[in-house]
Amino acid sequence: MSLNKKALFIATGVSLLLISFVFYGSRKLQNFDPALIIYLFGTVFAFFGIVYRYTVWLQRPPTWMYFKRTFQFFFTGKIFLHVISFAKEFIQNIGFQKFIYPRGRSRWIGHFLMATGCTMAFCVTFPLTFGWINFTMNPATSINPSSVHMYEAHFFGFKMFEFALGSFVAFVIFKALYWCSWLVIAGVLIFMRRRLTNAGLVATQTFEGDLLPLILLLAIAVTGLGLSYGYEYMKGIAYDYMAVTHAITVIMFLIWIPFGKFFHIIQRPAQIGAHIYKKEGIKRGMAVCPHTHQEFATQLHINDLKIVTKELGFDFTLEDGTSHLDLSPEGKRSRLAMAHLKARQQNGGNLFG
Repeated sequence: MSLNKKALFIATGVSLLLISFVFYGSRKLQNFDPALIIYLFGTVFAFFGIVYRYTVWLQRPPTWMYFKRTFQFFFTGKIFLHVISFAKEFIQNIGFQKFIYPRGRSRWIGHFLMATGCTMAFCVTFPLTFGWINFTMNPATSINPSSVHMYEAHFFGFKMFEFALGSFVAFVIFKALYWCSWLVIAGVLIFMRRRLTNAGLVATQTFEGDLLPLILLLAIAVTGLGLSYGYEYMKGIAYDYMAVTHAITVIMFLIWIPFGKFFHIIQRPAQIGAHIYKKEGIKRGMAVCPHTHQEFATQLHINDLKIVTKELGFDFTLEDGTSHLDLSPEGKRSRLAMAHLKARQQNGGNLFG
């Protein structure tokens, strides 16, 4: 499979832009932690792969049609209402994973826990890795020794607030990844139990596509907790081993995002655009099947489907000027049955001549 030059150009440009943001966002690496360099390399590689694959995905005629129409609808008409609709869809389907609930309550709980834990972890680790967020001791320490327990939080080099070591704020900040790990572990165990006990899943699942992602997430969460607990309660015993193991699992996760099942994390927000497209289509009117005389899809979808199929090299225009795509699924089956019956009658009752 050859490289897509357009996607390669865009991915390279965006990756270089990310590197420049890291350089200047960390005040020319002044706030960058060298110990996190391996995570930075993995993140940049993953970012390049994600942008490349996403660009290739967007170039597909069906995906591009949805993408283009969503922006057209968003920036035409009442933008404020579109913003509210977008925010509502984002909170329900991305924040609370509403689209999973109809598939089962336990499945939704597991997915929600994993999604929440991973999202929180991303929001914490990426800014820290890039050097956009850093913590320093209060400069007043040299003047007032009593302030030795005061820390300052900086964002892009600007002081945001200060807090005391041992305070509730410090507990929430420094233990944030603990809660992320436990959420991910709980979600993974729910799905592991489902995949090891459900006969239908056991028969159809694959190790690479279904079990390995769960094992990898579990390994990241467990080794991350091991790092912290080993440092705090085991006096650093096996810390080096846990650090290397954790780094390997995280790098594997980052590298695999653009190429494996984890890519759905990047694709999922596009579902919001599909919902907006569907709502806008309903407002503009439904398509009526000329055979069954029943509504079956939005007219907007049918019109766009005709455009997309022609771009793909398929023309479903019939002899009378109508299109085969104007028929509903029931209408297509009925027309096909009528064609078979007509062919059989023309061949004296023998369908195969």
